[in-house]
Amino acid sequence: MSEQPGRDRLIAGRYRLLSPLGEGGMGTVWRAHDEVLQREVAVKEVRAPAGLPAGDVERMYARLEREAWAAARVAHPNVVTVYDVAMEGGRPWIVMELVRGRSLADILETTGPLSVTETARVSAEVLDALRAAHDVGVLHRDVKPANVLLSDDGRVVLTDFGIASVEGSSALTMAGEVIGSPEFLSPERALGRTPGPGSDLWSLGVLLYAAVEGGSPFRHDTPLATLRAVVDEPLPPPRLAGPLTPVIEGLLRKDPEERLPAEQAARDLRLIAAGGAPTTRVAYVPPPPPTVPLPEGEPDPGPPVRERRAGVVLVIGVLALVLALAGLTYTLLHRDDGDRNEGGSTPSATVTKTGEPRSPTPTSHEPSPSTSKSSAPPSSSEPAQSVRVALSGEHTRYEGSCPPPEAESPVFTATFTVGRLPAEVRYRWKLRHGSFEGREWRTLSFPEGGERTRQARVTVRTNDEDGASENAISVEVREPERATSDEVPFTVTCDKTTETPSDGASASSSGTP
Repeated sequence: MSEQPGRDRLIAGRYRLLSPLGEGGMGTVWRAHDEVLQREVAVKEVRAPAGLPAGDVERMYARLEREAWAAARVAHPNVVTVYDVAMEGGRPWIVMELVRGRSLADILETTGPLSVTETARVSAEVLDALRAAHDVGVLHRDVKPANVLLSDDGRVVLTDFGIASVEGSSALTMAGEVIGSPEFLSPERALGRTPGPGSDLWSLGVLLYAAVEGGSPFRHDTPLATLRAVVDEPLPPPRLAGPLTPVIEGLLRKDPEERLPAEQAARDLRLIAAGGAPTTRVAYVPPPPPTVPLPEGEPDPGPPVRERRAGVVLVIGVLALVLALAGLTYTLLHRDDGDRNEGGSTPSATVTKTGEPRSPTPTSHEPSPSTSKSSAPPSSSEPAQSVRVALSGEHTRYEGSCPPPEAESPVFTATFTVGRLPAEVRYRWKLRHGSFEGREWRTLSFPEGGERTRQARVTVRTNDEDGASENAISVEVREPERATSDEVPFTVTCDKTTETPSDGASASSSGTP
């Protein structure tokens, strides 16, 4: 926990804190006086989430400092100006231009939704700010009404570039609290995939919807339910948006490659703000919802040294929302970017991107890849579609402190090869003791003109302190024909007397509730 500075505290020998302007999950913004240049400024006191390990805190602050300086490169009237990054008490304090006005969140809360033309005007200014940032390689990553200021002089100013949401650092507190705004998070960030300019455009689409409709389209009672809605659920049809509807629908396409381009969105928003009609006419048809595995049921009794309850951990982007049950937890880290029908998880150092077609490569000498067992009658009119699945494992015997370091956790790679293209493979991971029940079937797409081989990967983690668990994993294919890989056994033995390695376990892969 950081200490709360009082009034008149001097930061870096220069910035005197006067009064708090606002407070959020990542810190407090202060009105302050620059005693060198004799002007008022805004100073953001950045605080790490409670319970974050010291090493992660240090890396987080270093990254914040770098990204604040990166944001300072964005020179645009719709972007808050970053003046300085001062180090005080071992953490960065971001010194910015003081904008006098109200946030869009305050306005929506007190006066209700904006008109269509005012929403278009404000959003067009926000989009101008984002395009200026993207031009210099800066992503905002936290576009929301609270970070849009409507100044007293009529400016629309986007604040908190790279500060409120820090890519690659954990935002999980000891109580499981999620820091950030899940309802404005893009599907690719919710699935742990690499964000890009399209991720900011998605957040702008949610902001547009909230501003004109009076509420976020994906908000639910809990952060996890909200994130699942972002990934799974179709967009609720706007009721009040009028000519803004095709712009909103174009920005809120689940696939970032299919979103409305920034140039076209900017043109349409300017036309609507002036009372005209947008040029975007194509109706948006939501893609099929992806499936996200959920923990269900008890594991079957079997030969493990110590029986455990198995559960799935859904790790969602930088929010690292952990669903950890007692005992062995299985963190699915599958990332099939070409697939519209499945969820994903935060990548780790041991996870390779599986969304791009590629030829199989050996991953380990222990154990050797297995062969598939399939039986489907060939078609009389054309060659039968076939699928082969081979499974290999790395680090299949772990013994030491738990959770295991990410580089030493058991990792299993499934290699799928189809007989002809295009193809759709439906498959799931299976455990010898315990199973992933419910919505665990996943779809892997093999497009026409692509490769006939693709891979998927799963990592096994544990939160136990001692004891051993023996199990085995395999892959079952349901379509286009039934096939099953051989089982690959693995053992995780936790010894709490063993000293934890210095690099520790990835905070984003598993956590302690």
